[in-house]
Amino acid sequence: MLRSKPVQQWSRTLHIYVSMSLLLVVLFFAVTGITLNRPDWFVGEPQRVDSELSLSPALLNPDALRKANGEAALIRALREQGGLKGLASPLQIYSEVEDGELVEGEVTLDFKGPGYDASVYIDLLNPVAELSVTDYGTVAWLNDLHKGRNTGPAWHWFIDLSALLMVLFVLTGVVLLVPKKRTLRTAMGWTLVGSGITVSLYLMSL
Repeated sequence: MLRSKPVQQWSRTLHIYVSMSLLLVVLFFAVTGITLNRPDWFVGEPQRVDSELSLSPALLNPDALRKANGEAALIRALREQGGLKGLASPLQIYSEVEDGELVEGEVTLDFKGPGYDASVYIDLLNPVAELSVTDYGTVAWLNDLHKGRNTGPAWHWFIDLSALLMVLFVLTGVVLLVPKKRTLRTAMGWTLVGSGITVSLYLMSL
């Protein structure tokens, strides 16, 4: 069945087009595999910037902030006015009320993205947000993309799809080798050699 002409034709077509669609993807994961394995070679000093941002007092009502629309409004203002990006954490809200009046309160949250981290502190009695933004650099950004760290569902699906296409690329390559008995035997030999070296190196690292 694997030697039939239609199977071989489909495998060849898929193998070619999948390989071309994965060209930059494989290169990306290969290069970031090295940067992840050798962080001391590439990762530099993170750059941190502290700043303050004035906010509308209407955004800082503790009762409103505990509701989804109030939380969303504050996060939107921090993104638009403070230039913050990444995935926002849930708000951590503390407030103390005496005789119906707010006497103490604060809000904290984080924004996290690939190679990026921002923390926010807001005193509810003073409508000023204290922002601390850390940029870990391009290599850290690429490494986090490799791991799917703080990237959101779209990038996670991209990694899943890339992995499936890599599997398809390998399988179609094997199918193309099946009719070529001599080449197949040689390829299987190299597969055993490579697998043996991999297992040996793993056992030596234990």
